[in-house]
Amino acid sequence: QVQLVESGGGLVQAGGSLRLSCAASGSIFSINAMGWYRQAPGKQRELVAVISSGGSTNYADSVKGRSTISRDNAKNTVYLQMNDLKPEDTAVYYCHAVFEKYSGSYLISYEDWGQGTQVTVSS
Repeated sequence: QVQLVESGGGLVQAGGSLRLSCAASGSIFSINAMGWYRQAPGKQRELVAVISSGGSTNYADSVKGRSTISRDNAKNTVYLQMNDLKPEDTAVYYCHAVFEKYSGSYLISYEDWGQGTQVTVSS
């Protein structure tokens, strides 16, 4: 069983900062891409940022220049530092990971989601 546990969400004023963390645990052989998505009320879930196992990153235009995604491979943890937060950043933020684990003697690729953490930015 694999778990993705997020932390770091909360209420912050516009212009403030938050750092989200997501730790993966369980029977994982390796983790490929890790990322953050968000879903605001009445909207579809959207990509915020993603980072590959080698450290390549990609960001949504809406957060580019204000957010930084990073990971600690030794800890199976991904971080999202968000600065200059805006009310439109208010959403539930979900961690996502693509990883490999053994199923019997076979190495299988899986993906999983965290439970989500609320980020609320007040104006």
